[in-house]
Amino acid sequence: MSKLVTLTKERDDLSLQVALIKTLTDFINSDHDEAKKSVVIYHLKDFKKQTVTILTAENNNNNTVVDPELKRAVIKCIQTDSRKTYQSETHTIKLHPLRSAMGHIDTVIAIDNDHSDEHLDVSICMILEIYQNFVLLNNENECDTLTGLLNRKTFDYKINKILAQMHSNTNRKEDKTDQVFFLAIFDIDHFKRINDEFGHLIGDEVLLMFSQLMRQSFREEDPLFRFGGEEFVGFFECSSTPNIQNIFERFKQKVANFEFPQVGKVTVSAGYTEISPFDTSSQIIDRADTALYYAKNHGRNRVDSYELLVADGRLQDNKKEGEIELF
Repeated sequence: MSKLVTLTKERDDLSLQVALIKTLTDFINSDHDEAKKSVVIYHLKDFKKQTVTILTAENNNNNTVVDPELKRAVIKCIQTDSRKTYQSETHTIKLHPLRSAMGHIDTVIAIDNDHSDEHLDVSICMILEIYQNFVLLNNENECDTLTGLLNRKTFDYKINKILAQMHSNTNRKEDKTDQVFFLAIFDIDHFKRINDEFGHLIGDEVLLMFSQLMRQSFREEDPLFRFGGEEFVGFFECSSTPNIQNIFERFKQKVANFEFPQVGKVTVSAGYTEISPFDTSSQIIDRADTALYYAKNHGRNRVDSYELLVADGRLQDNKKEGEIELF
């Protein structure tokens, strides 16, 4: 099984891009007297290795070898954020850069097109502009306006989708994996004191920098959320509890070592739990929140696992679903 969290994230993006490919393919092939023209998307997956994946209307996202000259044109299109034309012996291909929801340009849509057809070219540009506006609007609905991380509304959708996917894979032998999935809640220590002493503007700056530290510390495929205030949540995939504990400890130390402008040193507490396919979202959050509550009440600037706390006898396993207090 491919990484579940990565698949969940990528499927939404792919479905939008496949819809765009189909729309443009139908549009440019409306004249049935001409030979059918193709539309594909090139995604620069690794800039250093220049690994390019190809997406077609059939959703075949793969590492098919791309003509070196075309690849160079695709990369130039991404680097300059401008449209390019690639001329082969038999085709004229128009390359249009596409901006992701987070503002990154790592994708190009390639349209087999007659460069002399200016009216068609203008219409294509309009369709792409509408697509980009939709992606931006969708991002505004899904993301926190201050930090750019995913928001609480998106969290509810994502966690239910991940649980459904995990549940459907439990009885499929080919999908078995040694990887374990975790949910962690991070809470900036004494954040109210920061707001009281330095003001909310500086407090917002701390939140923004903290979110940037999260992005730097965790993988791109690990969904990160801001729940509101100083509370952040993440989904993580790892081979074992000791390994994820080490990852969280490194992040905790990175925050503690960072010098926040005007504020100085800031620490973070975290609680996390292992995700089971038969959990409910409220059960998962409640367990992670209980571990966070323990960390907050036992010195702060620490990371605690719900399962380890129960195993050590420091917590009693609470199977009940109750109200969740994040602080």
